[in-house]
Amino acid sequence: MRMYDIIAKKRDGGTLTKEEIEFFVHGFTAGTIPDYQASALLMAIYLRGMTAQETAQLTAAMAHSGDMVDLSPIAGVKVDKHSTGGVGDKTTFVVAPLAAACGVKLAKMSGRGLGHTGGTVDKMEAIPGCAVSLSQKAFFRQVEEIGLAVIGQTGNLAPADKKIYALRDVTATVSCIPLIASSIMSKKLASGADCILLDVKTGSGAFMKTLDDSIALAKAMVEIGEHNGRRTAALITDMDTPLGCNIGNSLEVIEAVETLRGQGPADLTEVCLALTANLLYLAGQGSLTDCRARAAQALADGSGYEKLRAMVAAQGGDMSVLDDTTKFAPAAYAQDVLCEADGYLAATDTEGIGIATVLLGAGRETKESPIDYAAGIRLRKKAGDRVRRGEMLATLYAADAEKCRAAEEKLRASLTFAETAPARPALILARVDKDGVMKMEQGKA
Repeated sequence: MRMYDIIAKKRDGGTLTKEEIEFFVHGFTAGTIPDYQASALLMAIYLRGMTAQETAQLTAAMAHSGDMVDLSPIAGVKVDKHSTGGVGDKTTFVVAPLAAACGVKLAKMSGRGLGHTGGTVDKMEAIPGCAVSLSQKAFFRQVEEIGLAVIGQTGNLAPADKKIYALRDVTATVSCIPLIASSIMSKKLASGADCILLDVKTGSGAFMKTLDDSIALAKAMVEIGEHNGRRTAALITDMDTPLGCNIGNSLEVIEAVETLRGQGPADLTEVCLALTANLLYLAGQGSLTDCRARAAQALADGSGYEKLRAMVAAQGGDMSVLDDTTKFAPAAYAQDVLCEADGYLAATDTEGIGIATVLLGAGRETKESPIDYAAGIRLRKKAGDRVRRGEMLATLYAADAEKCRAAEEKLRASLTFAETAPARPALILARVDKDGVMKMEQGKA
């Protein structure tokens, strides 16, 4: 088998066989296939696409290029949730404890933030003392005993994805649905969960900007999961507006705690309940209606919050900051952003708001950039709200005034105002599973 022939076949619109795909993945991972031939194939895939079967086979080959986590020693159904990334997206800190409180086990390996989107591992580390690296034995024991664990990716997980993504990043082949789907799902398959729920963000703050593109990506990932024997579904959720009011590592943990105590913002609460209900449904815990009621009960009776406390305690975190969130270390500098005219906040460029958060020090511009856990933005107004001159739009938190000045300029440029009230965006736009796509009425799941 020759790489030349595989490139030519895909260039001419052919369908690659399982053996051809595995030859490419294994050879490129091992270093026997050079970058220039891998780049040529990636561009051919970008231009010609892949069938659902090709995409599933590519994903499986990438997943098996390294360690495959075997969660079978843990009793019961194991679930995982993945978000495609957004601004203010702290749902794991609410959904995972609620699911565990309802008797479903969640064993999750998460990543760090890069660019305008935050990372779950960074938020975990905002809790003083909280470990994100556990041995496999400790990881399994914690999931068995508590029902959940959230750690950083460990071991040699999907090394083919790391190499292929690095090449896509410099060859203009990132925005290709089969390649995006296989990148995400190879890590999910390697992580070992029985059921996978995908939270596919759509809008100005998401990687996929349109609903159609988001649905196409969700369909591709669901097909991959089901093809590889995992129960898989996806919700398409709004990212034209930041989720919740707090953006930044400590700030998002605080808002997650408030939500689990029943005092969180309505949009974050609604999305988290919908995600939890769908996780329980995938795990066979009843109808979606029944699962939604169970999730709501775990929120109302405080059992979800107790699961968060148990997880943080097991991973060495300082419990006092959860019980009294004012104990989180404050930012050195805070600055209010005031409204300059009467009207309505009509729309937000959510990616721009995420970039403003990075300018404050809450995110990374490169993998080596340090994180200021206290930095971030607390939104005082959101899209659709009435605003008056002199009212607070947001509060910025950073290490110094200079960072706040730069972030304020970016934040203001990301806000659009109008004289009339805009329509409120739907929070959940569609649900995708093996049976097809169901668009939601008024964003309800």
